[in-house]
Amino acid sequence: MTGELRQREQYAKGGIGRWYWDLRDERILSHIGPGKDILDLGCGEGITLEKVRQRFPDRRVLGIDAGEEKVRICREHGLPARVGSAYALDLEDASWDCCLLLEVIEHLEQPGKALREIHRVLRKEGLLLLLFPHDRLFKAARLAFLKFREAFAPSGHVKQWTPGEMARTLEEAGFEVRRSLCLPCGFWGLSLHCLAVARKR
Repeated sequence: MTGELRQREQYAKGGIGRWYWDLRDERILSHIGPGKDILDLGCGEGITLEKVRQRFPDRRVLGIDAGEEKVRICREHGLPARVGSAYALDLEDASWDCCLLLEVIEHLEQPGKALREIHRVLRKEGLLLLLFPHDRLFKAARLAFLKFREAFAPSGHVKQWTPGEMARTLEEAGFEVRRSLCLPCGFWGLSLHCLAVARKR
């Protein structure tokens, strides 16, 4: 997951932010089946990566992030992580069963290129779990709380995605979207995020 540094400090404060993060991760990880090697691309400071390792202790897991400081924090917590680019992964073809891409794609200048690179490193029928925010809803919330600058420049987001746009982009990159889930509500209008569950064709 991308965002400001010190995600762990925010997470440690608890409250509704931590509650939602835990709810989100539980929904996401429930889609990972048995015997899967799991790649967390854009792992941030490793909060979700740590949960993956705890939940699947016998799996091969790896976090990759473009931020050296974030990778350092992951390693301080005993997590396998390395610095890398979503556009050029230093990984072999067809070497992973599952990739998490959580709140990353909205920050990418070349999302199609990153998705094709994920497609390359996934094995046949490999699973991609892709989470992206409902920026329009976040924008309305920021305006409601008079956070005007943040409303019109949301955390470095390059593009605001809809579930339909995401599905088309995934299909163009060689994936088949199996499910599209809105979190925490069951529909897009009042949900904070959408989770696309896709398989490599």
